[in-house]
Amino acid sequence: MSVIIKTKEQIEIIREGGKILAKVLTETAKKVSPGVSTYELDKFAHDLIKKGGDTSAFLNYKPEGARTAYPASLCVSVNSEVVHGIPSKNRILKEGDIVSLDLGLKHKGLFTDHAVTVPVGKISKRDQKLLDYTKEALGVGIWAAHGGNTIGDIGHAIESFVNRKYGIVRELAGHGVGVEVHEDPYVPNYGRAKTGQKLIPGMIIAIEPMFNIGGEHIITAADGWTIKTADGSRSAHFEHTILITEGDAEILTVV
Repeated sequence: MSVIIKTKEQIEIIREGGKILAKVLTETAKKVSPGVSTYELDKFAHDLIKKGGDTSAFLNYKPEGARTAYPASLCVSVNSEVVHGIPSKNRILKEGDIVSLDLGLKHKGLFTDHAVTVPVGKISKRDQKLLDYTKEALGVGIWAAHGGNTIGDIGHAIESFVNRKYGIVRELAGHGVGVEVHEDPYVPNYGRAKTGQKLIPGMIIAIEPMFNIGGEHIITAADGWTIKTADGSRSAHFEHTILITEGDAEILTVV
C-alpha cells in the first residue's frame, strides 16, 4: 500500500475543488423531481462543472479491469441500484423513487469525490429512514477519522452504528483520493478497531457508506457498470472527501 500524503499546496487546491463540487452536487440535487430523466441530471451537472472551468473525474474514466470507460459525468443510481448507474434519456424518475447522485471533480489537476441520496417527491417512511441512517453513518465514520486512529476504526464505527439494521455493502468501499480518482488506502464500511493503515495528517480519503434495506449482496448489471442489490431491495449511498488532521477530520466537500 502506497498512501499519498498531500502537500499544503495540494490540500489548498483540493479544498477549493471540494467546495466547487459541493455546490455543483447541491444544485444538481435540487433538480431531482418526478418526470426528470437521469440524463437531464447528468447534463446539468456536466454543464455546471464545465462552466466553472473544471472537468468531471468520472467521464471516460476506465479503471483497471473495466470493459468500457464510464460514459457520463454523474453516476445516477435509482432504488435498488447501489452505485455507478449510467444516466439515460429513457430513465425517468417517478414519485417515491430514491436516487443516489455520485460526482467526482478534477480541479487544477486534483480530485474530490462526493455523493448524496435524495428522495423523488414524497417517499415512504421506510425509505426516508434508510436515507437518514446512511447519512448519519457517514458522520459517524468521519467522527472516527482522527489523526492517529486507523482505517479499521472508521469501519468499526460505521458497522457498530448500523448494528445489523441494514445490509452493509462489503464489496465496495471508500478510498484515498486527490492525485488520482482512486488511491490507497481502501476504506471499508466495516472492520476491527485499531487495525489497518494508520490515519496520518495530510491524508485525504473518501468515506462512503452504502446500505441496503435487504441483504448485503450485490450484482453487476449487463451494462458492466451499474451495481445493484442482489435481492432487489433499495439502497442508499452518501460520501464526503475528508482531510485527516491531528484532531477532527476536515470535511472538504462542503459549500
